[in-house]
Amino acid sequence: MTSEELDIKFKEAVDRINAHTEPFPADFLLRLYAYYKKATNDYGRPSSSKPIINAFKTNALFQVQDVSQDEAKRIYIELVNNYFLYRQ
Repeated sequence: MTSEELDIKFKEAVDRINAHTEPFPADFLLRLYAYYKKATNDYGRPSSSKPIINAFKTNALFQVQDVSQDEAKRIYIELVNNYFLYRQ
């Protein structure tokens, strides 16, 4: 898959998640959060008003620190596809 194709698939996966109206499991959201941040090179600090949520987000980011940007996009796409595949 070319870089351009990967970007398109990633955007489609992000749009699919954003369009979903039912709640997601917390562990799934944390994985999505970490891979999204890594895929988009967004290294801003977690900004929840609850310190415990910031701690979980920081830990999730720490766990993906050695993943490349393209690999983060691939994993994000795979997480989304698997979630909707096994949800039905």
